[in-house]
Amino acid sequence: MMKRKLALWAALALALGPTLLQAQSSYPNRGVKIIVPFAPGGASDFVGRIIQPRLSELLGQPIVIENRGGAAGTIGMEVAARSAPDGYTLVLGNVGSTAINPGVFTNLSINNLRDFIPVTQVVDVPGVLIVHPSVPVSSVKELVAYVKANPGKLNYASPGSGSQNRLEMEVFRKDAQLDMVHVPYKGGAGPAVTGLVAGETQMMFSTVSSAMGHIKGGRLKALAITSPNRIKELPDLPTMKESGYVDGSSGSWQGVLVPAGTPREVVERLYAVLVQTMKTPDVIERLAKGGAEAVTSSSPKTFAEFIAAETRRWGKVAKESGAIAD
Repeated sequence: MMKRKLALWAALALALGPTLLQAQSSYPNRGVKIIVPFAPGGASDFVGRIIQPRLSELLGQPIVIENRGGAAGTIGMEVAARSAPDGYTLVLGNVGSTAINPGVFTNLSINNLRDFIPVTQVVDVPGVLIVHPSVPVSSVKELVAYVKANPGKLNYASPGSGSQNRLEMEVFRKDAQLDMVHVPYKGGAGPAVTGLVAGETQMMFSTVSSAMGHIKGGRLKALAITSPNRIKELPDLPTMKESGYVDGSSGSWQGVLVPAGTPREVVERLYAVLVQTMKTPDVIERLAKGGAEAVTSSSPKTFAEFIAAETRRWGKVAKESGAIAD
């Protein structure tokens, strides 16, 4: 009887084997969802909607963007982590939602290093140090001198106490030994930048994509870029490193992750099409106009190692500054 059962199981496995293999190799055979863990209109939404059409074309299936904002990206990341690990739910994580939040939130229900498989980085969005036009400075050096001449009298904005923009300013404040007042805003970089334009605060670090229109429109003054090199859209703007602050180099990178347990074949397929997407001239051009640079990882493993290093880096800054999410 046992021999008969074993023979039956073996025959069944042989019969189903090709079907299972075909199902795996036919990925994707339906629409794919990309969770953007922030509200529409921000840098992540901007990137997601630019890569959406080309990625859909390469995968041969519709791509749906689902904005799940809230709690600095933690809500959307949690939704993504608990999704089926089948390749039909991706998440567009950024440095904040992926690497900074673990160091500033004390009650996270997920572990980004454990609960996701990183696929690839897709962009780097440089940050920029911006000031209100009423601040009588035109360089980082002049800003430092002005703040030191007015200790405790100037305010700096951020999208929240545990945000990357706040941590970038904490690094700058420590290096330059500046005495300023922190004014946290709610709801992403948009409200903070709007408050700066209105003169509620005097300065902040922001992503280039969030501030570009105000910079070019003369409503804000840009003093330095946080990327290692100058960017094409603002070629005359020096880097923080050029301005004398080596630790001021950072970027609001973004990348695609999938829930842990997603089959390796699916991860490899997604990696291949995402790299191809980010090499598309139209995608590169549209991203550049918004201040974002198309960047991909050499492999999913490399991206995973990068995220781990960034988590350690920003965790150290958060601990030293005492930054805790509101």
